[in-house]
Amino acid sequence: MFVVDTNVLIYAADADGKGHGPCRKALEEWRRQQGAWYITWGIVYEFLRVTTHAKVLRNPWTAQQAWQFIQALLQSPGLDILLETERHGIIFEQVCQEVPYLSGNLIHDAHTAVLMREHGIRRVYTRDTDFHRFPFLEVVDPLQK
Repeated sequence: MFVVDTNVLIYAADADGKGHGPCRKALEEWRRQQGAWYITWGIVYEFLRVTTHAKVLRNPWTAQQAWQFIQALLQSPGLDILLETERHGIIFEQVCQEVPYLSGNLIHDAHTAVLMREHGIRRVYTRDTDFHRFPFLEVVDPLQK
């Protein structure tokens, strides 16, 4: 079980981007597997925000193109979306106590980390080094494999 972060999806989707090949290959492998892997709605919306942004991608997608990419992913047999449980607030409070200086952009990553803890998932595939701030996660950079 693992979570795939936004940036890995973006690298896999953006044929013009650095790191496209390894991330696309990994994503295609995950799409074929039967084992469980996850994204979150926050990851989905961040993907939509970045892939449609003209100042981020050289060839930005339309919202419809980006959503079609997500819809295709959701057809993967092992993929599911992590949702908050009734313990979400309690676990968020624990993470706030464990991770000093949790603020700003790190809050988005914290949401993913909290969801992962809620569901007993430790491994996250990401290029975002901020995930190393969460000691209960195993961070895997698909470009460093």
